[in-house]
Amino acid sequence: MTNSQKTVLITGAAGGIGRATVTLFAQKGWRVIGVDRSPLDDEQADNLRFIQADISQPDVLERIFFQAREFTPSLDALVNNAAYQVAKPLLETSVEEWDAVMASNLRSVFLSAKLAHPLFQQAGGGAIVNVSSVHAIQTSANIAAYAASKGGLLALTRAMAIEFAPENIRVNAILPGAVDTPMLRAGLGRGHVGQGDVQNRLENLARKTVNGRVGQPEEIAHAIYFLADNEQSSFMTGQALVVDGGATARLSTE
Repeated sequence: MTNSQKTVLITGAAGGIGRATVTLFAQKGWRVIGVDRSPLDDEQADNLRFIQADISQPDVLERIFFQAREFTPSLDALVNNAAYQVAKPLLETSVEEWDAVMASNLRSVFLSAKLAHPLFQQAGGGAIVNVSSVHAIQTSANIAAYAASKGGLLALTRAMAIEFAPENIRVNAILPGAVDTPMLRAGLGRGHVGQGDVQNRLENLARKTVNGRVGQPEEIAHAIYFLADNEQSSFMTGQALVVDGGATARLSTE
C-alpha cells in the first residue's frame, strides 16, 4: 500500500449498488473493504478485503471494524449502503419487522460512524456517504418502515455533518430513485406500478421518471464516488443528493 492510496469501507457490497460501488472504487485505485451478509462471488482483486457479516447486529459491527483495523490503520471513506426492506401495509407490519428495518438501515449507520471515527482521525479526515432513498422525501403505499428509516437517515446525516466537521469529516447522503437492483425487483409486487411480469412493471416504472428509464447501479456508484472524493466535493457536507432520473421533479398530479 502506497502512502497516497486511500481506503473505503462499503456495506451492502454484494447488492446491486454496493457491488457497482466496490468495482468503481477499486478501479479508481482505492483499497476496498466490502461488507455484506451475502457472499461476494467474485472476490478476486488484490486491493479488496471482503467481510461476510450482518451489520444489523451491534456486536458483529464491532467485529467488522476490528477486522478493518487489522487491514488498515486509517479510513478515508465510509459508504453506508446496506439496507433491508419490508414491503407490506403498515397495519400488517410487525414490531419485529419494523425493528429489523431500523437496525439495518439506521442504527447500523449510527454505530458505524462511531466505530469508524478513530480510523478517520488517523487519516486526518475523510467522508461518509449514507445511501438513503427518494422514499425519504416522496414515498408510496406499503413501504412505511423503509421510508421512515431513510428519512431518519437524512436527519442523522445532517447531525453527523455538524458534529464531525471540526475533524475534517464530511457527511453527505445520496437518494437513489428507481435503480435496477435485486431490491427494486423484489419490491415491484406492491402494486404501485401495475401488474404483469417483472419486465412489464419495470417498463411502467421507467415511464414514471422524467428521463423515461430506470437507473443503473453504476450511475449511483459514480454519484457516491463524487461525494466520497475530497477533490470533487470538498465543500459539501450535510447534504442530500437526489439521483432519480428526475422522478421527484414532477408533480404527482400531472
